[in-house]
This record gives sequence, C-alpha cells and structure tokens, in this order.
Amino acid sequence: MNTAFDRYSGIAFFAIGLAFVIGSRSISTSAYGSNVGANIFPMVLGAILALLSVRLIYETFRKQQAEKRKENLDYKRFGIIFISAVLYAYFLEDVGFVITTFLFLMIGFQTMQRGRVWVSLLIAAGFSYGVYYLYVNLLDGSLPGFPAWLGF
Repeated sequence: MNTAFDRYSGIAFFAIGLAFVIGSRSISTSAYGSNVGANIFPMVLGAILALLSVRLIYETFRKQQAEKRKENLDYKRFGIIFISAVLYAYFLEDVGFVITTFLFLMIGFQTMQRGRVWVSLLIAAGFSYGVYYLYVNLLDGSLPGFPAWLGF
C-alpha cells in the first residue's frame, strides 16, 4: 500500500469534493420541468467524494509502516485518471452523460487493474445507464443523455 500517495490523493480529492459542494450552492435550486434542482447531483457527489476522502486520509494515518523507506508515487496512474477526469468534465455536455461516464469508468478501471475487460464493460455500462435512468426517470432530474449526432 502506497500510503503517501493515498494520503495526498485523499487530500486532493477532499478539496475537489468540497469545491463541488460549495460550487453547487451557486447553481439554481430548481430547473424547468424538473422536481430536483440542478444543484442536488453535484452537491451529493461532492459530499460523497469528501467523506470517502476523509476515510482514506484516516486509514493512511492509522496504517503503521513496517519499513521506514521512501515510497515511489504512482504519477502515471494519477496522471491518466486526472486527465481523463478533466476530459470527462469537458466533453460531458457534447457527448452526453452515459457515454462519457462509461468511457471514464472504463479508463479508470483499466488504469487501476488491467484485465477483466468484460467485467469492467458490464460494470461501467450498468453504472452509467443506471445512474442516468435513476436520476432522469425516477427523480425527474435532467442530465445530458445521448448526443444529438447519434440520432437518439
């Protein structure tokens, strides 16, 4: 376990989650044709990210290192996931929630653990469409579904 990397990642993701929660407060609380305001989804996701980051930070401080040695940080994996998260946010409106979330999850799964592509495909597809269906159809929210150029 690379505790230094986990600790710094936890701090960075806590800051990102906090920024989402604070930023979502400036989004309108109601949307035309929606019972759920546009601010709810980023606020909830930011809060979950911040809470999971606090847990990660707590676990890294709790973990006692058997050896006192310098650990190599995994900059390559962090860079791949960070760049894919930036591209995910950039292309969300143009490509749609389902496709961008699916691609982001596939990149994340395969970056963290190569192999088991079919399992990653099923989980990413199920999660992407499941969250979209839950938020749009059950909660009456609005998310960019599929791009117009696909013809859906």
